[in-house]
Amino acid sequence: MRREIFSEEHEMFRAQVRRFVEHELVPKIDGWNRAGMSDRESWRKMGAAGFLGANAPAEYGGAGGDFLYDAIVVEELARARAHGLMMGLHSDIIIPYLSSFGTEAQKRRHLTRAISGETILAIAMTEPGTGSDLAAVQTTARRDGDTYVINGAKMFISNGQIADLIVVVAKTDPKAQPAHRGVSLILVEADAPGFVRGRKLDKLGFKGQDTSELFFEDCRVPVTNLLGVEGGGFKMLMEKLQQERLVTAVGALTSARRCLDDTVAYTKGRRAFGKPIAAFQNTQFKLAEMATEVEIGQAFVDRLLVAHVRGDEVVTEVSMAKWWVTDLLKRVASECLQLHGGYGFMLEYPVAMDYADAAVQSIYAGTNEIMKVIIARRMGLEVRD
Repeated sequence: MRREIFSEEHEMFRAQVRRFVEHELVPKIDGWNRAGMSDRESWRKMGAAGFLGANAPAEYGGAGGDFLYDAIVVEELARARAHGLMMGLHSDIIIPYLSSFGTEAQKRRHLTRAISGETILAIAMTEPGTGSDLAAVQTTARRDGDTYVINGAKMFISNGQIADLIVVVAKTDPKAQPAHRGVSLILVEADAPGFVRGRKLDKLGFKGQDTSELFFEDCRVPVTNLLGVEGGGFKMLMEKLQQERLVTAVGALTSARRCLDDTVAYTKGRRAFGKPIAAFQNTQFKLAEMATEVEIGQAFVDRLLVAHVRGDEVVTEVSMAKWWVTDLLKRVASECLQLHGGYGFMLEYPVAMDYADAAVQSIYAGTNEIMKVIIARRMGLEVRD
């Protein structure tokens, strides 16, 4: 079905992105997966082509388009399984913090270079002992004259090894009550004294993505690196999580569709007992069920994309989409692997990668359990004794 949310201009842009991805990125994906990291040249080429920050302000080098252009880039990268290039994180999660809350000097220094691909971005939220509880972060940023002195550890940080600029979630007032009022966002450049990159973590999936530990050991940065206002970090994080979770749903749904399409093709070509396995009723029923669920998911996600572009507050609905679509992806990847039989267990078949890559998507951007807590609270189901 044609997706009515996209204009002719959007589809022309999609064709450009798809050509770029197929010619410039697909040949590199195996190398990223072996190295555990993408390459800087690809980031710069993405920037030069206008694919980083397509939704970012034109005065800083962005295309100034609506969010649907960024969604197209997310979809085309997911379609190609180019997970090593964490563009959605860079363009749709971190760039909006800079463009919305940064000072003019911060935008001129960092935003323009992020849009061009010269500066690669990361955001350091998660800590070894806090997980999704951002109000409980233990990393501190103590004011010392005209600098902040940052101490703490971060875990599971995407782009951790390759990033040039990290948005760090830290406590500037550890005694604040309630605790979230002490949380601030601080920009840390990779050459800041006291910033230490830890291990590049060995993961089940997303092999081309450099997920890392980060450490701050009396790390000093100027107070001008504060993003927004002191104590305003939690509010800023909450404001931007709608788009983060929508981006996750968009990418996961595209991955499910690609996995399904490849499996349909495989079942038509693979023969057993003298006929294609697509001819067996069990295979047909499984594929029909998955195709139906993917289309249902697409209708919901497209509705949310339209609402988000319109500026609607759809936190409840994107929380629903994030958990349901990422769970769908895991079900699709599992069923598709089963339909590949023994070949599905072989890493030379993309379905094996899909199966491994699906696992994390119900965990990051807020676990699916957290999504259900958010939905329940917004339904008025939080009952206090």
